[in-house]
Amino acid sequence: EGQRRYVESLSAYARQFLELMEKPDVDTIEGLSPAISIEQRTVSKNPRSTVGTVTEIYDYLRLLFARVGRPFCYRCGREIISRGVEQIADQILAFAPGTRIHILAPLVRGRKGEFQKVFDGVRKKGYVRVRVDGAVRDLAEEITLEKTKKHSIEVVVDRLVTSGDMGSRLADSLEAALGLGDGLVIVEEVGREDRLFSSKLACPDCGVSYPEISPRSFSFNSPYGACSECGGLGTSMYFDPDLVVPDTELTLREGAIAPWERRNSFFFIQTLESVAAHFGFDLDTPFRDLPQKAREVLLRGSRKEKIDFVLKREKDRWSYRKPFEGVIPNLARLYRETKSAARREEIGRYMNLQPCPSCEGRRLRPESLAVRIGGRNIADCTALGIREALAVFSKLDFTPKERTIARRILKEIRDRLSFLVNVGLDYLTLDREASTLSGGEGQRIRLATQIGSRLVGVLYVLDEPSIGLHQRDNHRLLRTLKELRDLGNTVLVVEHDEQTILEADYIVDLGPGPGERGGSIVAAGPPEAIIRHPSSLTGRYLSGQMEIPVPAKRRRAKGFLVLRGARGNNLKGIDVEIPLGTFTCVTGVSGSGKSTLINETLFKALAQFLYRAKKRPAPFSAIDGADLIDKVVEIDQSPIGRTPRSNPATYTGIFTPIRELFAAVPESRLRGYRAGRFSFNVRGGRCDACDGDGTIKIEMHFLPDVYVTCDLCKGRRYNRETLEVEYRGRNIHQVLDMTVSRALEFFANHQSVRDRLQTLHDVGLGYIKLGQPATTLSGGEAQRIKLSRELGRRSTGRTLYILDEPTTGLHFADIRKLLEVLNRLADEGNTIVVIEHNLDVVKSADWIIDLGPEGGDKGGKVVARGTPETVASRKGSFTGRFLRPLLA
Repeated sequence: EGQRRYVESLSAYARQFLELMEKPDVDTIEGLSPAISIEQRTVSKNPRSTVGTVTEIYDYLRLLFARVGRPFCYRCGREIISRGVEQIADQILAFAPGTRIHILAPLVRGRKGEFQKVFDGVRKKGYVRVRVDGAVRDLAEEITLEKTKKHSIEVVVDRLVTSGDMGSRLADSLEAALGLGDGLVIVEEVGREDRLFSSKLACPDCGVSYPEISPRSFSFNSPYGACSECGGLGTSMYFDPDLVVPDTELTLREGAIAPWERRNSFFFIQTLESVAAHFGFDLDTPFRDLPQKAREVLLRGSRKEKIDFVLKREKDRWSYRKPFEGVIPNLARLYRETKSAARREEIGRYMNLQPCPSCEGRRLRPESLAVRIGGRNIADCTALGIREALAVFSKLDFTPKERTIARRILKEIRDRLSFLVNVGLDYLTLDREASTLSGGEGQRIRLATQIGSRLVGVLYVLDEPSIGLHQRDNHRLLRTLKELRDLGNTVLVVEHDEQTILEADYIVDLGPGPGERGGSIVAAGPPEAIIRHPSSLTGRYLSGQMEIPVPAKRRRAKGFLVLRGARGNNLKGIDVEIPLGTFTCVTGVSGSGKSTLINETLFKALAQFLYRAKKRPAPFSAIDGADLIDKVVEIDQSPIGRTPRSNPATYTGIFTPIRELFAAVPESRLRGYRAGRFSFNVRGGRCDACDGDGTIKIEMHFLPDVYVTCDLCKGRRYNRETLEVEYRGRNIHQVLDMTVSRALEFFANHQSVRDRLQTLHDVGLGYIKLGQPATTLSGGEAQRIKLSRELGRRSTGRTLYILDEPTTGLHFADIRKLLEVLNRLADEGNTIVVIEHNLDVVKSADWIIDLGPEGGDKGGKVVARGTPETVASRKGSFTGRFLRPLLA
């Protein structure tokens, strides 16, 4: 409703979409302020999106460097001070005598428009030629430009041939050009590249001349600031030898070279035999035992050294002499030359990312990186941790003039950095890619951005802002929320965290159960009223009447999986032991290295070992005990699908037996309908207007895309004929509209459907609908749907399950259910590794690995390890400090 009212206040163009936006199913809403919703959604996956750009701090940094930054020559390192006409003229007079040059004044540089006023103004000043987009044009003719394209326009001020007696004319022309070009002049040596000179920014020693420094000079999304090599991405693709030869234990004959592994052609094996004969090595030697020279030749080629190749096939024999190309150059050539997308994708599996060799991962042009404030360039500033950056920007020393210019910009930067510190994100760096952030980190960054705008009289709606936050840092988040409230805003939080609930001014407790058994207000009032209310399940857990019990005994390890020398990101070369056949929790403050250790190192290393996966793990030394498990499953919070077409029924496989049931009813057989008729992904049964989506996407241009209900099928996805077929009085749409709990009763007599529904119910998802679009599911719900799908598969008893904060979105009672499911898996002999902050889960684990002591550079060490009781006794462990009262 808040969004509808906002659109209603906009232009006629925006209001045309108002009728398409669905009204909330409510009679009236009174007292609704302008609303901002900070949802629990994944952050941008765009590699150009960083913490700095998302929080807008980078925009202010660009402005600060453009206004008070000091340019230095990126070649000699000397500070550049503005130069006059004489210095520029001296550099031109140094050209070889007889050089033909044009003196040009730039008027328009890379801007869209027709620029007729520019041409008219130049004509009035008496000039006869201009250079438009590199071509010299006569001003006497009509010049028409496309206004939607970017153009560059320069006035031809003079045309000269260099000689010793041209000094006064050259000076006059340069002065005129600098006046027209606002301090810039272009000297075109005929037949060579242009040289740009500036009366403001030019290095007299190296001849390096800078264009005007503006905020876009520091943007890696603009051609004026981005590194020309990587286009501002900071990375480049290369063929990774570790992916080309993933298993160095194999011999060349056994297929050590992965791209040639499936090539059974006589050509490849005989080519290798010829190379081996020339350099004196054996194809039956493991790749790692080959001489360094042989490995280098195989991967990189023999360069200019020629080899005698002999190829035989039946009675035919060929021989020729030439250098060996090498596997990696061969792949690079094929990648360049192929026109097949499938072939390019196949070859791309052997490529990896590396920092751009030109900008060293800093994304910007050398000219932009040579502008400094306080001895640091803009990339140095964004590489600082947020707490360190706040200290740096609080102590910068400026001249009185610079201080006047920078005062307001610095205030905005410091305020936003302070907000990030206050929500527990001080360990992040501003150049950290947004795609690497967890859901909780992304949400708190959006929260900090909103606080930075200092709005008043707004309704803030937050969905579980405490996700990913350690108990130690909870008070910082709560202080921030209270600051929002004290500014005069209303803060409405959907939350399960006990501390957040108890700190609230007012609580609305919904229930009494999930799904169809919920939807009523059980209790409302301050925390004390909820605790005293006899019908509130939340109140009973808050008061201690109900609790998740500490296990009577801990499981013993059936062996150990040992990861040695883990040093990815901030990990300090640590060794970690994970007991097999147990339930292990990995804990620690935000940014201590939990995700790097488990998701980036352990999971990827095991995936490589078990499945020969191509994704490279973070650096580590060795892994012992990997042969004791036969499967590794990562259950993360990424969406189960990115469109409304994906839903729990399709993802878990429940939809297939349901469609088969509908195809088996007499009405379907009479009409000749098969199971495909009841799929909204196949033509015939689905609604043609929305292609089975049930919704139509409206691009708002200035707002996020809006999905509106299809007019023809009214959101039911299917055409009229398909919906006429019913199973036990329900059509296919009505079945998809059932909650898991209701469907469990409806399909009680069908084991294949019932069993899969039961696992969804067991992980606390009885309230979601079978056909609920994936775009409406939270990260925690998506994770538990994935968990239910894994539970539906047959367990070998030697599986390692990795979960990242599975309690997201769960009430105390639901956490109890989840623990029952996880314990059931562990009792079957499987190993469970959970990254978690929830203390009810932590105290229920058999083993804890506590990382820290802090986040970022101050983290990455094992602070404590052992049973919950052992960790609780360690004085240096923040997790232990909060565990002690629960285990007492």
